Amino acid sequence: MDRPLLVYTTFPDVDIALSIGEGLVRDRLIACINVLPGMRSVYAWKGAVEKGQEAVAILKTRKGLQDQVHRALKERHPYETPVVLFIEPTGGDAATLEWLYTETAAGQS
Repeated sequence: MDRPLLVYTTFPDVDIALSIGEGLVRDRLIACINVLPGMRSVYAWKGAVEKGQEAVAILKTRKGLQDQVHRALKERHPYETPVVLFIEPTGGDAATLEWLYTETAAGQS
């Protein structure tokens, strides 16, 4: 059986995050995107320290779709170097996992 996978990424704003997330849901690559607005970031970029406000996004998918989700995010993301981190939960509620697998089944290739 496939395993659940969470994807952590950030976007410049909520609207972009929701737009890209909706496309990934429609493509059945993810079951859900949670967007948390108002994150403040301090980060190193090309030799300088930068500050900004972003939106955090947590995407829910399955391990078997990791490569497809990664590729789709890189193609659609506005950042030159987006943060894309994969987090493998050790388990989850059975009904939640069933929902996740059902909603992403058509994305499985």
